Amino acid sequence: MPDLTRMIEAAQKGDRRAASELLPLVYDELRKLAAAKMASEAPGHTLNATALVHEAYLRLVASPGRKPGESDPHFDGRGHFFAAAATAMRRILIERARRKKRIIHGGGRQRQKLHPDLVAAPAPDDDLLALGAALAKLAEHDPVKARLVELRYFAGLTGDQAAQVLGISPKTADRYWAYARAWIRREMEGSNAE
Repeated sequence: MPDLTRMIEAAQKGDRRAASELLPLVYDELRKLAAAKMASEAPGHTLNATALVHEAYLRLVASPGRKPGESDPHFDGRGHFFAAAATAMRRILIERARRKKRIIHGGGRQRQKLHPDLVAAPAPDDDLLALGAALAKLAEHDPVKARLVELRYFAGLTGDQAAQVLGISPKTADRYWAYARAWIRREMEGSNAE
């Protein structure tokens, strides 16, 4: 297998040949990550796993659309690349959920009041937005634990795989995972009460 890190760097510098050779090498793995994440999304979602992979890949490698002053990301290997892909997928899904929540979304539809007893659970978009906010707060408090959640939840990595990407022991990853889940649950319950 060619040196993935070297190919990523070359693709980021504008080498079209490296970019075209890189995508087939990482596509299947990115597609599996995206499919796992999309499986937990609401039915009828307008974004599918393939589109999620393509959008995340463009954000990671194809830099022509970068804003002035924004630097290209640098990846220190395969694990770092896939961790960045997980973050990009999370951001894409949260951005889509926010876009759907905007007032102008929905055109001329009229809101109708529902009886609270008829609503079984919060909408998945609300959950995703609350998760995104809680994860951002956790990242301020403890970036490693937030990164672990991204790798486990959004990238679909196992505890051992996430520990390897983060450079921590599997036992430490298990402790961090238990703490992060409890912390995020508490944050989300607090935001749902408001």
